[in-house]
Amino acid sequence: MVLRNDYREFDRLTARVFDTATRNAGARLDAYRDGDTFVIDIDLPGVDPAGIDISVDRKVLTVRAERKRVEREGVKYVVAERPTGAVSRQVFLSESLDTDRLEARYENGVLNLSIPVTEKAKPRKFEVAGV
Repeated sequence: MVLRNDYREFDRLTARVFDTATRNAGARLDAYRDGDTFVIDIDLPGVDPAGIDISVDRKVLTVRAERKRVEREGVKYVVAERPTGAVSRQVFLSESLDTDRLEARYENGVLNLSIPVTEKAKPRKFEVAGV
């Protein structure tokens, strides 16, 4: 019996450690280039899109959001594992991106940011003149 209780305690401790690590990790993202557009997809499940704050300052993109627990009168949670609270994520952007034309969409818990590549950063072809 003692061994079984030790495992339960170990499970509880492990769950607390990983829960803390997950909460402090910030919003998960994917970033990639799709043709002439740089795309960032950020997971923000359960967030009100109206409360998402996006800013760019000196090529540093900052996204802030908050996930709130819906308060219900007379409800006492037995288990509350879904993360709540403020989330902030910063991404350092290249000088070759046109942040003035950044577009943002929120769908199915994912914030999608599309930033066009500037004309000067796009690949160019040059013709060779014959002599």
